[in-house]
Amino acid sequence: MSNRILLVEDDPINVKFIKTVLVKKGGYDVVVSEEVDEILRLAREGDLAAIIMDVSLSRSSYEGQKVDGIFITQLLKRNPATQGIPVLLATAHAMFGDREKYLEVTGAEGYLAKPIHDPSHLIEAVQAVVKA
Repeated sequence: MSNRILLVEDDPINVKFIKTVLVKKGGYDVVVSEEVDEILRLAREGDLAAIIMDVSLSRSSYEGQKVDGIFITQLLKRNPATQGIPVLLATAHAMFGDREKYLEVTGAEGYLAKPIHDPSHLIEAVQAVVKA
């Protein structure tokens, strides 16, 4: 079983915090990318325990179009080679009903509201989808 987590996040502060918590407290190997082609390649290689996907990415594009984490998750879930990798959506836009809506439209397995301040909550959220 892989312990590698792909973190798709465009905010350097969030990257540093999430990566540090996952490596030091969770014992995970963390790869960070916001490049869609690289994300899809890493997912196809099949060595990921889970993906933490920022919903609102500011610099990601696919085939010349600006895309967000919802779009990338939908791409992953539509592909038989990558649909089994658990995806944990992370978003600061946590309004009432968003969680259910995002999970439904993406097929993601989990949801994290940002900002993430509690390291143990982050670890628990990741463990919940990895074991699912």
